Amino acid sequence: MRFIVSTSILLKQLQAINGASSTSTVLPILENFLFEIKDNNLTISATDLQTSMVTSLQIEAKEEGRVAMPSKILIETLKTLPDQPVAFSVDMNTLAIEISAGDGKYKLSGENADDFPKIPSIDNGSIIQMPAPILSEAISKTIFAVSNDELRPAMSGVLVQLAEKNVTFVSTDAHKLVRYTRTDVGAEKPASLILPKKALSLLKSSLPSDDTAVSIEYNQTNAFFSFGNINLICRLIDERYPDYAAVIPQVNPNKLTVDRLLFLNTLRRVVIFANKTTHQVRLKISGSELNISAEDLDFSNEAHERLSCQFEGDDMEIGFNAKFLVEMLNNLESEEVVIEMSTPNRAGLLIPAASEDHEDILMLVMPVMLNNA
Repeated sequence: MRFIVSTSILLKQLQAINGASSTSTVLPILENFLFEIKDNNLTISATDLQTSMVTSLQIEAKEEGRVAMPSKILIETLKTLPDQPVAFSVDMNTLAIEISAGDGKYKLSGENADDFPKIPSIDNGSIIQMPAPILSEAISKTIFAVSNDELRPAMSGVLVQLAEKNVTFVSTDAHKLVRYTRTDVGAEKPASLILPKKALSLLKSSLPSDDTAVSIEYNQTNAFFSFGNINLICRLIDERYPDYAAVIPQVNPNKLTVDRLLFLNTLRRVVIFANKTTHQVRLKISGSELNISAEDLDFSNEAHERLSCQFEGDDMEIGFNAKFLVEMLNNLESEEVVIEMSTPNRAGLLIPAASEDHEDILMLVMPVMLNNA
């Protein structure tokens, strides 16, 4: 099996799918890319059994064949080569691979392609189309709130609820929750999928920035994303997602409106002086004044800042984990944000003061009990 390809083109394709390969000690074959040549088309696959990525490119090839090649050494070699044609020659009996590039020759050993796990395919799945920027935005807005708790597998992914006139993405780790809805995309029939965090991270990093349509095909067990010459297949999380709507408080008479960037930068400064375990900050709101303070009694550290704001409701004091607020404010774009609250022991809602067309975003953050001693 022999073929010639440009180093830069091959490297770009390998880097696009490399995140899906695994450094599994149990199954060393997962540390390889699967190369398959048919009709001058090279298909390269990587998988960790849960998530798989496949890319294809046109090449010059005299013969057809398939072989598994070690991913790490391949990428590291290509990174150091200038942009030039590189020739691969594989002895299909011994699986010895020889790479010739310019004046250099490099030899490595491949693995039997038959040992490489079969990449799942979807038959008779449902399909929805979504522009890449919308999908990318939805992932960015929700992935930071996904739980890392292995004991609650449902929350280790993002819930995608497909409806006829909208698509809603939800993530939560029990301390914070994000619900992001788009009204400019919809599905023919309602469905709910829980997409794992790793697959979404890989998807986000490989999505094009232009308006390419991403085709999403799904069934009970897998979701299949395809765009350009890249396919990503991931196993869905087969769990029941918690009833997130039940935790969103409906009556919130206290509404605080504040400049997002001013609030964000104030929190970043004040949290430096907060307890390193709780990251607790105290918000004291009275009239049009917001006092933000933090203290770390163990080290006698404290900080106080004052911001002007608009406030409707009764004066109140409430504590939050500043790290959570910073993450949320970072993932909003509006000039001003509104924090809706009811009482100091109920969740606060963070929403943009002005929302973008076709999108509705709500972020929820649980309060931290204040010690008023």
